[in-house]
Amino acid sequence: MSGHPSTYEPKNGFTKWMDQRLPIIRMGADFMTYPSPRNLNYWYTFGGILTLCLVAQIITGIILAMHYTPSVDAAFESVQRIKRDVPFGWLLQPMHAVGASMFFFAVYIHMFRGLYYGSYKAPREMVWILGCVIYLVMMATGFLGYTLPWGQMSFWGATVITGFFGAIPVVGESVQQWLLGGYAVDNATLNRFFSLHYLLPFVIAAIVGLHVWAMHHAGQNNPVGIEPKSKEDTLSFHPYYTAKDFFAICIFLLIFAYFLFYYPDSLGHADNYIEADALETPAHIVPEWYFLPFYAILRAVPSKLLGILLMFAAVAVLFILPWLDTSKVRSMRFRPVTKLWFILFVIACFVLGWHGALSPDDPVMGVKSVWWSRAATLYYFSFFLIILPVMGLIETPKDRPDSITKSVLGEASS
Repeated sequence: MSGHPSTYEPKNGFTKWMDQRLPIIRMGADFMTYPSPRNLNYWYTFGGILTLCLVAQIITGIILAMHYTPSVDAAFESVQRIKRDVPFGWLLQPMHAVGASMFFFAVYIHMFRGLYYGSYKAPREMVWILGCVIYLVMMATGFLGYTLPWGQMSFWGATVITGFFGAIPVVGESVQQWLLGGYAVDNATLNRFFSLHYLLPFVIAAIVGLHVWAMHHAGQNNPVGIEPKSKEDTLSFHPYYTAKDFFAICIFLLIFAYFLFYYPDSLGHADNYIEADALETPAHIVPEWYFLPFYAILRAVPSKLLGILLMFAAVAVLFILPWLDTSKVRSMRFRPVTKLWFILFVIACFVLGWHGALSPDDPVMGVKSVWWSRAATLYYFSFFLIILPVMGLIETPKDRPDSITKSVLGEASS
């Protein structure tokens, strides 16, 4: 699959001239005819959905940047003016805000799918690692964008998160001042956060190009985790998977449109629709929902430094996952015990997200929430560092089909 011959043939003088100098048409044609495993299900359509999300975020972001004022005195009002006075601003600003949530929603499903089907295993380690880099840059972009509306949660969220870096020994204070552009969250902070938020989506686009390139070189994984052995095991990407992706994108857009037109503000915190005030601290400072699991990990331990280390380790462990899972079988379809551990892992992630949103000062759930977060944090790291390495050595997987075609047709396994 990684070295399939090109089937593109230039049809006229212009395409021949272009093909000899800049074979971009050939690249597009080869992409459409790329042989893909014939058993890809709808969980594999999220790559196309994420591409759409990235394009939408870049386009809406560029337009919004033309009208946004990165100043502590005017940022909040400029966002309100965009929604009131800029043509279609009432649509573009919520589309960008809701789009960020939809982007993370899709990427989490994409990552869980990769975990379940073993898409990180050889020879696709670089595909997975580049995906983790994309996720890391997405997190940075999301945090920077969260500060731009300059509401109460924007200001205090930036204050709290940048304050964590001050706990790092030796270099912490210098790093914190570099992030802030001074000694407190102020105009310099907003300006540099705006600049980086504008830049990073283009960095993500470049890494996505590498991600797709690595995937096409190594070949796509599939639900049974077996490499294609003949042409019967593959289908041309177009029209089979373009049609499948198009249908999935339409369903995704319906969900997107539901939140965009009916509940555009429901995915954000109510306090962020109040202008930032350095003299009035919100009762409970929380990040956006897509950061809540990591926020829960941060709060799960009493030590600020240890909490920061665990929060970063929760992302860092994903980079070494290809070498932690010792099983030679990719898909958890054939690893029933590991599948149960994976289901518990997904539940632990939801528990972290839920308790990350709860206030530790709540008289009913406060103490319980901390202990639930600690238990889920312990399981999160145990899954990667203990369960996957051990289960790969002791679990006897089910028999797998001889080929992708036999798995599709339901023929006997080897």
